[in-house]
Amino acid sequence: MGSRLVSIFLVSIFSISTLSGCFGNENNTNDIENYRHWLPDVEDRSDMIYKDDDVFSRVSINGTYEIDEVRSIFVPVPTITLTDGGAGITGDAEVHLGLWLPIIEGCDMESQELIDECRVPIIAEIGPYYNDGDVDALTPADRLGRFLIENLVPHGFGIAQISVFGTGESNHCMDLMGYDEQEGIHAAVEYLGKSSFSNGAVGIIGKSYDGSTPWEAAAMGSEYLKTIVPMSGLIGAHDLMWRNGSMEARGAIMHNGVYGSFGLDGNLEDSQNACEGYLEGYYAGPAAYLSGDNLAWTGSDYWRERSFLDRALENYNGSVYIIHGMQDWNVDPHMAFPTHNILINAGFEVKGLYGQWGHDYPDREGGHSGLSSGRGAEAFPHTLRWDWADDLLEWFDYYLKNEGPKPRLIAEIQDNIGSWRVETSYPPEDQEWLNYDMNFCTVISGGETVTPTSSLIIECPKFNEEVRIVGTPIFHVEASISPLSTSGHLFVEMVQSSNGMHLGHAVMDLRFFDGGKEGQVLNPGQTVLAKMEFFGMDVIIPEGDGVQLIITQTGEDYIPSPVSTLPVTLGLGASTILGLSTVNRACSELFLPPMQQPYPQCN
Repeated sequence: MGSRLVSIFLVSIFSISTLSGCFGNENNTNDIENYRHWLPDVEDRSDMIYKDDDVFSRVSINGTYEIDEVRSIFVPVPTITLTDGGAGITGDAEVHLGLWLPIIEGCDMESQELIDECRVPIIAEIGPYYNDGDVDALTPADRLGRFLIENLVPHGFGIAQISVFGTGESNHCMDLMGYDEQEGIHAAVEYLGKSSFSNGAVGIIGKSYDGSTPWEAAAMGSEYLKTIVPMSGLIGAHDLMWRNGSMEARGAIMHNGVYGSFGLDGNLEDSQNACEGYLEGYYAGPAAYLSGDNLAWTGSDYWRERSFLDRALENYNGSVYIIHGMQDWNVDPHMAFPTHNILINAGFEVKGLYGQWGHDYPDREGGHSGLSSGRGAEAFPHTLRWDWADDLLEWFDYYLKNEGPKPRLIAEIQDNIGSWRVETSYPPEDQEWLNYDMNFCTVISGGETVTPTSSLIIECPKFNEEVRIVGTPIFHVEASISPLSTSGHLFVEMVQSSNGMHLGHAVMDLRFFDGGKEGQVLNPGQTVLAKMEFFGMDVIIPEGDGVQLIITQTGEDYIPSPVSTLPVTLGLGASTILGLSTVNRACSELFLPPMQQPYPQCN
């Protein structure tokens, strides 16, 4: 930790650019608060130089501890009992983890009587992929584990790679984020918090499924869980798979068709998958496809078990650092918005990092460079955040060690052409709405009746100045379903008028015309005002350009329910409104990430 003092001194005497390379010494850092913070504010990092010769970012200052050999640990989960089936029948349910600790001089990390100076905080990465599509839990994983181990163990953190039930060396069944899986995660957190080598502070980080396990842990609550960093994570399984009653193609088979096979590897433990959640997966997906809702009205708790945000708000007492790609259409951005502001309003300490990348990490050039136009390509290479490792080190230092200044609780957001800025919340509070009813817009292609094979294209007036559309714009459209149907389905894509570039999209099963998660029974031929809301957007429309709406029955990977496939007729008058949520931001309010050229639009 003493190596940071050198950096602080150099920053004070020279300039931020002197942070190129890695430093290291053994000075004491007890007086660190008397010096300038070792990591400049994000707006002041543009001159910093980072190593970029690996697939991920590196901290600018090397830690001083060596990395010990990995430990293989099995954690009993006694809360899995006979009624849960699987390993509950034999009473030996356990989750497996690999643990890397720093080598601290004078400390025997196996001792049960360690002094405080020997105890370290633990950062866990938890998921189903160890030995199932990736390395085993005892090998640093390229998806995140190696990044954490090589960057953070030398700075005095322990790193754990943990397999959820039914995967890797963990037994029991593959429960796909259900209560059993949550119990296993909770047991691992409690073990890591109570162990003699631990200072009692645990953080969880991960992406995708591994970015959902932090929410699972938060939903369970633990005195040892101090911070979570969910990246492209699910606040709930049904929340992701269904949007206003519309199902993603994978929704009906997510449990048994996609992840169920992770627990089947041809050995005697395959029988442990005969547990409640796994069996429920066979009907919960198809049944939710038919209804569009979470089946609570049937008495099923399958989807309620897999909803985390509400329980996290009740049970969790820590900080949250949300990271999400604005072009992530695997785990859509509505997992992050309005979650960010919900957490702020509930009193949590929250930070966000929202770049125009896809289902990826903030620092992975290989993934960022492959994005297509309208899906992040225009923002590359400014999407790359080589300062991300430093950013995490600052975050974990404060929330797991109580060291250093408190990180700024901000949202770092990037627009679709690459520019980064800081917001105090996201979406920002100072939004202004531009509302256009269809009397001010023009049909340029198609008719008002939309069939499974037709489209309707509407163009709205050009803007006389640059417009920044942020958050979740709306399209409230008068829609009449077929006299032969009890619902309908709409998909709306917003594109830039001049070049057809994708800007955003919205989807709805008309049974859910009021939004939310509870649909209504419609009568054949009924007319409703469908209150469609676009997924999260942060896009720039140049002066003299505008937007078009391309309306079809479906798009992306959404599938209309069996009652939603007949034509829908739209009313294109004053009652149908396109609402654009906008903010004004000047070039002076933008910041440049490290190792990037200035933004062309601000030259």
